[in-house]
Amino acid sequence: MKRKLVLAFRILLLTVLYMVCLSLAFALVIPRQQGISEAEQATILPALLALSFLNTAVLAYIVYRSRWTGWKMILTLCFVLFGVTTVMPQIETAVFVSLPAGLLPRLFFAGFLFAVVFSPLAVLILGRRNAHDSNQNDVYRLPRSAKQWFWKLSLVGLVYVFLYFTFGYFVAWQSPAVRTYYGGTDAGTFLAQMLSTLRDSPWLLLLQFFRGLLWAALAVPVILMMKGKWWEAGLAVALLFGVVMNTQLLLPNPLMPKEVRMAHLLETAVSNFIFGWALVWILRDRTRASRMSDML
Repeated sequence: MKRKLVLAFRILLLTVLYMVCLSLAFALVIPRQQGISEAEQATILPALLALSFLNTAVLAYIVYRSRWTGWKMILTLCFVLFGVTTVMPQIETAVFVSLPAGLLPRLFFAGFLFAVVFSPLAVLILGRRNAHDSNQNDVYRLPRSAKQWFWKLSLVGLVYVFLYFTFGYFVAWQSPAVRTYYGGTDAGTFLAQMLSTLRDSPWLLLLQFFRGLLWAALAVPVILMMKGKWWEAGLAVALLFGVVMNTQLLLPNPLMPKEVRMAHLLETAVSNFIFGWALVWILRDRTRASRMSDML
């Protein structure tokens, strides 16, 4: 009981620190944005609190279930946090959203600053600073040959492209607010929409395939550091991609109306969660896992 209370206190403390660090990082780097209505301004604090709690809970699970500790854990957490909360979403922003001049590099710097400050605090408060790394052999690992990496990463990229466009069309694109925001139309069917994309923006498929590979790069250290069976790594990656990446859509901003944010939140939270599970399942070395399972 005492252990659970201590854990709850640590998560609550980290939630507050997450909120403070995120607010300060963006307040110091990003100019104050105009254009948020009074009604939306009233939702900023509850949204920020919800974002901070959800993300902290996910990160706490990953840190507690990690075999790594100390600086190894801090650097990994910083890399993953910056990639998931800043690099991946801002690639989309750069492509689809018209930003004020100079805002995009500021967004990257603010996200990097937040990750650098929060990561050591998380490892310290969760008590993972001085513990020894566990060398246990788990029942999953990554591919061992260049050939395996090639076909598995190719499959990862294709799966991401499929999920991206499928959920993009059947979830986000069914919202009139989303179509109006991007100045697009519904071609009537998924196939017609994809043919239109291939004709007008073939580069978009290549971009999303490349993003699928970037997601894999962020997942690899998480897979390597997690304890337990492969599904624990799958859950960790799925929560990172589905929750931590998308909770920022809860926050009002002058660049994207609420209806558009909520449509994208539903779209990307579900599709990225599924993709996280699929990615770990694809990358795991099932031959080695089967041999090791027989030995246990």
